[in-house]
Amino acid sequence: MSTEPNEPELRRIRAFLSAFTRRQSERTVDFPGGFAALNDTYALSHGDNHVLVDGSPDPEALPALVDAAMAHLAHRTVYIPDERVAAACAGPLVRAGYTRQTVVVMSHRGPVPELGGAREVGLPDLRGPVTDSWRRLLPDAPDAVLHDLTERRTARLRGADDVRFLASHDEFGQVASWADLYLDPAAGIAQIEDLVTGEPHLGQGHAGVVLDTALRTAAAAGCPTVFLLALADDWPRRWYGRRGFVALGEVHCFERL
Repeated sequence: MSTEPNEPELRRIRAFLSAFTRRQSERTVDFPGGFAALNDTYALSHGDNHVLVDGSPDPEALPALVDAAMAHLAHRTVYIPDERVAAACAGPLVRAGYTRQTVVVMSHRGPVPELGGAREVGLPDLRGPVTDSWRRLLPDAPDAVLHDLTERRTARLRGADDVRFLASHDEFGQVASWADLYLDPAAGIAQIEDLVTGEPHLGQGHAGVVLDTALRTAAAAGCPTVFLLALADDWPRRWYGRRGFVALGEVHCFERL
């Protein structure tokens, strides 16, 4: 994927991701070319205990650096937002037993939606729906894993100056769909993350309500750049495309379980 026309925006997004990751972490372990973002409170959440390569490490040295930074954990997860760095590091990581997955960085290019309809909620409002969603996705996961995957949103409150949780409700007042919205008005950038619809409410338009509300909220906060991350080979990427999001670049995820 050629990203040259989008490089200025991609650099801003990468900087945002790096800063957010550092801020939400309980502690970090730095090494040449990157750092481990660690949350011991949610040690079973791979997304909250991983390495972010935001520089240019020695590709051959990277697997050992990751092992040293994450020695207390059984899993290894490495995110590399720069495609050229990812290409250089892919060989050493794959030889070290990692599998690779591609995530697409998508930025909104359509008009700001005229309607929203979702509202801001607190963590207690999301606890039940999020736990149920994870239980359906990971039916064999122990309760401790489901706990960490649910409660880890607490850490996200540290990631940006303005973090909001948005939800669409059904006619009975139950949370049907939800998402995170991270706002940095000073930089003019916002991220939409973890847009999920509960299984009983699929196909009823709730995700669109949440997405439209997030876009309207970002625009009102003075954030013209609104981005999200979507798996390259999964259907939500096409759904986001129909709603005005375009692909800018890629984040490469390497994992060893």
